[in-house]
Amino acid sequence: MLRSTSLLRKLSRPLAQAGTSVRSYQYKAPVKEMLFCSEEVHGYQEHYKTLNNLSGADASPEMVKEILEGMGKFCETELFPLNEVADREGCTWVNPTTIKTPKGFKEAYDQYVEGGWQGLSYPEKYGGSNLPMSLALMKSEIMATANWTWSMFPGLSKGAINTIMLHGEDYLRDVYLPPMVAGNWTGTMCLTEPQCGSDLAQVATMAITEDEGKSYKVSGTKIFISAGDHDFGDGAGTADGQVIHCVLARTPGAPEGTKGISLFLVPKFLVNEDGTLGELNNVGVDRIEDKMGCHGSPTCQMNFENSKGWLLGTKNQGMGHMFTFINTSRLGCAIQGSTAAELSHQGAVWYAKDRLAMRALSGKRNPGHEPEKAADPIIVHPDVRKNLLTQKAIAEGGRSMIYECAKIADKLADNEMLASEGDEAAKAAAEEADDDMGFLTPILKGFLTEKGVDAAHLGVQVYGGHGYIKQNKMEQISRDVRIGAIWEGTTGIQGLDLLGRKIFLQKLKPLNKHCSKVRAFCWDAIMNAQTSAIRNHAIKVLMLSFEWQYLTARIGLMAKDDREAVGSASVDYLMFAGYTHMAYHWLQMEIAAEKGLAAGTGDKEFYDAKVQTSNFYFESMLPQTKTLAKTMLSPTDTVMKMNVSQFETA
Repeated sequence: MLRSTSLLRKLSRPLAQAGTSVRSYQYKAPVKEMLFCSEEVHGYQEHYKTLNNLSGADASPEMVKEILEGMGKFCETELFPLNEVADREGCTWVNPTTIKTPKGFKEAYDQYVEGGWQGLSYPEKYGGSNLPMSLALMKSEIMATANWTWSMFPGLSKGAINTIMLHGEDYLRDVYLPPMVAGNWTGTMCLTEPQCGSDLAQVATMAITEDEGKSYKVSGTKIFISAGDHDFGDGAGTADGQVIHCVLARTPGAPEGTKGISLFLVPKFLVNEDGTLGELNNVGVDRIEDKMGCHGSPTCQMNFENSKGWLLGTKNQGMGHMFTFINTSRLGCAIQGSTAAELSHQGAVWYAKDRLAMRALSGKRNPGHEPEKAADPIIVHPDVRKNLLTQKAIAEGGRSMIYECAKIADKLADNEMLASEGDEAAKAAAEEADDDMGFLTPILKGFLTEKGVDAAHLGVQVYGGHGYIKQNKMEQISRDVRIGAIWEGTTGIQGLDLLGRKIFLQKLKPLNKHCSKVRAFCWDAIMNAQTSAIRNHAIKVLMLSFEWQYLTARIGLMAKDDREAVGSASVDYLMFAGYTHMAYHWLQMEIAAEKGLAAGTGDKEFYDAKVQTSNFYFESMLPQTKTLAKTMLSPTDTVMKMNVSQFETA
């Protein structure tokens, strides 16, 4: 097994080569925040002791800190400076098998691969370090904040690795996983087609076998494929690197709708028996899209023409198998929302402390500036502070929500390994963890991406007119994060998934389980509160958990008479769930901070900031649940009564 010291040497080696770049504001990896959230709030070290197959014992506090600091250095000095470059240059289509990424992207990826970062949480048998998934997620958070579009390449590959690992035959795992875990090969998912987005029942791509199911010829067009081709990793001849596509397609005679969809592994290059790359596999890029943001990632229209592929999992069960990838991607989207809030907040705080404008209403307040200056820094003004506090609450609350899911991901991965060896108890534990993750995923994806968009807009607002200027790097965050609330299922789709599939179709079981867990925590907090504020906040969360169930029942009753009630309520319902769930997490962070203050051994200013941000969240953000509780129960005829022709305005 790879020991802690040798792993750290391997991971830090390329980072020592990183250069520096002077910026108007410089991203700083929030390692202290991450360690507080992972350890003092969520108890990762105790959690790691419960893992059997993942090397939780190797993830010591010292190793975790050094890994985060090492990745932080790489992102601060290499990835963040490339973020603006990528937005300006974008990607270039050269020919159907050659896409060029922005300047510096490939070189940064080579450093990433050399350090062994991609395999951090994957099994040693495939070349990984077998550390907990949660640690890899924390690493991904730093990358996503510094340069979202660059982080998409290894992020999408992780989804493909997870899918092949869980659903691929042994020979597919043996051939494809080692170079993917090493980072030499990358992966994508190919779902969307010109005629269908979220409605995958209309998938028309076909897969025809000529050797009784040993392999298939896949033909069709897929659109909106992120990182569908690029110049990373190992290639053959004059073409660029190997890309492994997870493709949804139908076989002849398959049932209609989603019940007739299968999942296939289709590589850009065929692989020779010795593991080297062979001929191109008739997989090409017709074009890359010209987008609002995320210019550093090529969004491709892929064309498959009798491309050789292999079945992943069971025929006609591709939708279920693909959710392995989709859930990875949706959690990644939640990270996109949270990290956009973090990056925008860092830039906004820097500017608000430096920019002078007007006097504070309460008189001169000019900290850090000469007293003869004619104005105060704008951070003294209440409206600016509200913007900054909202960003901070979203970034830190979102982090805690994501870290909770990361613990579940650890349990899921750990038990899936045991289940693959026939352990029935582990199989049941894996299914339970998967259900827990399935319930939380649409809340995190839907809520945090919407709040990330809001936080990025607030960053522009803090800068005023300067926020609208590209060179100040704030408007890019808004453009890049906007897609988060759209891809992998819009917020409307997430709301339907939560309320329809995860709650009503499962007869309220996931919701009841979650609310019971929240109430148990709240009762304990009420009985053992260190402060009156904690007691009051715990009571609020407790009451919201009851209201959440009450509102669910009300919508269910409305839907008996009018099924449109579910669709009409779903987004407001999701946002109510998000605000409530974030309140639960701010309560946990407030309790942890008060414990730190009581101990008297930590950073008092750091803990005070946590307590004050929690107060702001409960007083200024959580009350939005009151409006949402009303609007989700609005009569459906206010939405559905208008004729289609009446929507037209000209």
